[in-house]
Amino acid sequence: MNAPSLFFRQAVALLLLACALQMTATAGTLEQIRQRGKLVVGVGYVVPEYTAGAKYRTPENFDSTVAAELAKRLGVRLVMLKVTAKNRQQLLAQQKVDVLLLNLKKDDADALASSARLLPTAYQSRPKLIMRSDTDIKRVAQLKGRTLCVAAGGAYVGTLAAQYGAREKMYKAPADALLALRTGACDAAVHDDAVLNGLLELPEWKKFSASLPLEANPAVLTFAVRPADTDLGDYLQQLSREWSGNGYWAGNRKRWINDVAFEVYLEQNVPDCH
Repeated sequence: MNAPSLFFRQAVALLLLACALQMTATAGTLEQIRQRGKLVVGVGYVVPEYTAGAKYRTPENFDSTVAAELAKRLGVRLVMLKVTAKNRQQLLAQQKVDVLLLNLKKDDADALASSARLLPTAYQSRPKLIMRSDTDIKRVAQLKGRTLCVAAGGAYVGTLAAQYGAREKMYKAPADALLALRTGACDAAVHDDAVLNGLLELPEWKKFSASLPLEANPAVLTFAVRPADTDLGDYLQQLSREWSGNGYWAGNRKRWINDVAFEVYLEQNVPDCH
């Protein structure tokens, strides 16, 4: 049998190249993410990168935890990009981010649903205000002019101060804001009820269990993807169902409560040996 001609070999090579290009062009979003080895997640606040020697602080929200878990499952590197209410739809449409991961209230979700497929998780929260049990603040109207502690990047920065006339003090992390409450630097602190309710069950927090009801719609931690990215959306939907049934959220809440309580304890009770 004669060896294949040069023309035949070139034709086969071109055919194989065309097939490879077609497979790349038609690869699903998940496969494209795996091929480039990077997942870009748009979030409302990017936690500053930890630096050696600094005091570690548990982040305000679970978005970074969830994003890291997703990247780990896909076997890729995680990149988190800050998005705003004004640019998040554009960044998603332009494929500058693969997925958005946001705490959305109903109005925000309705606005985003016109251009994205929304996949809510089972994590839902409302703002909870806590104070010393011997506080003289008995009504929300009495928050006017009082000092309110919040953590940077939290869902409640600015909103409660504007709504009730409180003087807002911002701290870099939840532990710092809660420590300020314990040491008297603030009259009240605000965070998600989903974790604060558990924190207040700890004996050392009973003295700070006074609260007032705040009017606010619940926010749901939600994935948002492009409607065309069906495989990614289906994967996230399946993942959310899995997390809803295996104790994932309860475990995250418990870990957050224990870690933040320990960070506050170390700061307030253990002397600095440097």
